Amino acid sequence: MCGRYYLATASSELARQFQVQIPWELPPRYNVAPSQPVLGFRLVRGNREAAVFQWGLVPAWSKEPAMGSRLINARAETVAEKPSFRSAFRARRCLIPADGFYEWKASGGRKQPYRVGLASGEPFAMAGIWEQWEGVEGFLETCAIITTEPNELTATIHNRMPVILDSVNAERWLLAPAVDLLRPYPAEEMSAWPISSRVNSAANDDPSVLVEEATLGL
Repeated sequence: MCGRYYLATASSELARQFQVQIPWELPPRYNVAPSQPVLGFRLVRGNREAAVFQWGLVPAWSKEPAMGSRLINARAETVAEKPSFRSAFRARRCLIPADGFYEWKASGGRKQPYRVGLASGEPFAMAGIWEQWEGVEGFLETCAIITTEPNELTATIHNRMPVILDSVNAERWLLAPAVDLLRPYPAEEMSAWPISSRVNSAANDDPSVLVEEATLGL
């Protein structure tokens, strides 16, 4: 699964890389967790638009928004058919930018957190879907991150990873529900290292969670 990630790249750099206007200067986030607001990019009348979604997809037919807490990820293998996701998969796809994501590996009777990202250190796009839900208090826009089987690197840590898209495939994803894009990203283009256990608490949202625990290895 993908249950935590971070995004500290400046909004101006994200706007340049993803070719989208971002009308806000977003603060760096080092421990983004489910149910929190997250930045995403979608197509609106053929143009990319920045939006803020609540992480945890609430289907339009849901009777209450609490359902979103259980739907933070959508599996690539079933996203096109599962009732909670299939409508969004067909018509409401998005990109969720990140600098890296976190996973936990069982190690010596505890779970060791790892930071995983591109070897280049650049931000990347995770494939997502979004939905609009209407309640008595108005509209709520939510999203889920699509996960797939791990590549050779992430398999040493966890049995799932988010779908990561390069610039060409990111455009394809926004334009059409291309199932063939929902595959593991090349392991040779990624890196991972163990980090501070401070990341275990979502309340710790600062650069210290990324401090490498150099004595540990994959």
